[in-house]
Amino acid sequence: MDAAAIPPTAEARHYESLKPQARQWFESLRDRICAAFEAIEDEAVEKDAPGLPGRDEKAGRFERTAWTREAGDDAHTEGGGVMSIMRGRVFEKVGVNVSTVSGEFSPEFRKTIPGAAEDPRFFATGISLVAHMCSPLVPAAHFNTRMIVTTQGWFGGGGDITPMFPESEEAQDDAALFHDGFRLACEKHDPEYYPRFRAWCDKYFYLPHRLEPRGLGGIFYDRLHSGDPSMDFAFTKDVGLAFLETYPEIIRGRMMERWTPEQREAQLIRRGRYVEFNLLHDRGTLFGIKTGGNTDAILMSMPPEVKWP
Repeated sequence: MDAAAIPPTAEARHYESLKPQARQWFESLRDRICAAFEAIEDEAVEKDAPGLPGRDEKAGRFERTAWTREAGDDAHTEGGGVMSIMRGRVFEKVGVNVSTVSGEFSPEFRKTIPGAAEDPRFFATGISLVAHMCSPLVPAAHFNTRMIVTTQGWFGGGGDITPMFPESEEAQDDAALFHDGFRLACEKHDPEYYPRFRAWCDKYFYLPHRLEPRGLGGIFYDRLHSGDPSMDFAFTKDVGLAFLETYPEIIRGRMMERWTPEQREAQLIRRGRYVEFNLLHDRGTLFGIKTGGNTDAILMSMPPEVKWP
């Protein structure tokens, strides 16, 4: 039997027709986000926004690198994806990655995945984004959405915002705008989604070894299976559109502000929290590694420069 085939259970069949649609959506969302971020770079150069040394001459552009995991490379996984990385005047480093992989979970990992103990075969497709900004006054952000199918199927994802000075009035204003976008997306589908997924985000993006949150939150959801895969997919698309509408607006509102060397130093130290979370606690990092993902794509979330005092 083809290792990439999904077991024909009643639940899995609901997701079968969504596989090409989901992949196409994540790739089209990638294209729209990259275009929006490149437009910001153009505006920053035209308006002479403050940048880091060596970033002042031209607007940044995404460089795309495709990767493929063939069955011959790993007996359990095949598929691949595309890394899109940009460095520019506003974005010190931003990655917008898409991937679609299928195969079998390893014996030790399948025990942790719903439906994989019965049959280890899976299909996964999604988009993942992390933006680290040149300016310490522009918040960093993370966003991802995905669809996973085993003998069961579900959607997951969300996004969170990480200002470098979370107690400031400006950071609170940016976070409010960010949250409002997700709140409206949630309320289109279920009035309980936003309070539930906001609380889940606050709990998930938390550094227990430091007893502090990573940032100012957003939403996080996983294993969303309402019984109507099409509605769950529609919600996941609206989450992506909410990020696309709010985060560029936040960037434009801050990218022209001047910052000091002391603020830059504080930014580099706060980035250390980001590294600590992604390496110690992030489920996506573990999932990517355990399913034969591209290591460079998985660790795309790491900031280009960081300090620990």
